[in-house]
Amino acid sequence: MRIVIKVGTSTLAHATGRINIRRVEGLCRVISDLKNSGHEIILVSSGAIGMGVGKLSLKKRPCDIPTKQAAAAVGQCELMYVYDKLFSEYNHTVAQILLTGNDLAHQKRQQNFHNTIFRLLELGALPIINENDTIATEEIVIGDNDTLSAIIAANIGADLLILLSDINGLYTADPHVDPDAELIPEITEITDEIIALAGDKGSELGTGGMVTKLQAAKIVMDAGTDMIIANGNNPNILYDIAEGKPSGTHFIARRQ
Repeated sequence: MRIVIKVGTSTLAHATGRINIRRVEGLCRVISDLKNSGHEIILVSSGAIGMGVGKLSLKKRPCDIPTKQAAAAVGQCELMYVYDKLFSEYNHTVAQILLTGNDLAHQKRQQNFHNTIFRLLELGALPIINENDTIATEEIVIGDNDTLSAIIAANIGADLLILLSDINGLYTADPHVDPDAELIPEITEITDEIIALAGDKGSELGTGGMVTKLQAAKIVMDAGTDMIIANGNNPNILYDIAEGKPSGTHFIARRQ
């Protein structure tokens, strides 16, 4: 399968902004193993601003755009250094692609992206994509690698998009406040009732939330691609997903 995996800041980093070494090491090990088994993997990774916050020893995520951009510039170096080091241990070569939404909306730039990513896959490299937060101020405000990963998955004809988050999936209510909330295992259509289940954004270091994840689901489902929201606290869940075992919330696309 061609699988796009999106990991959020809350999966990659501690609340301090510093990298969660054990989790990231596990993530790289499992992704490497999935590549070894024949899957094509594209990793969409948040975390540049969050890691920059930790690297710069800032007390909290900055609110002003220039400091966010500075944190992203510092954190992106840290992020790719870690990925390059860990994936190299499993003999996989990584490639960095920084995008904005406009890159995929512009026909010529979209074609250039297609040419690059498909050639990287042919060469056996692991593309690692992030928003270009040092340039794309609109994206920083919106905070939206969920949507970016969905657009990428739809554009490259992925079989599956996996959003790894700090929650198990979509619930009937907010599980943080309602003990009776139940996980919804499968969704075949994004209705107004489903959208109403989404709450506000999650962690302080992250910028997404369930709203952006449901928006992502609509994009990929319309393109004929399935999506799964799963908890990234244990990267081994990727094995279950690849093997077709029930995991998280599965958004099932209508096949043409």
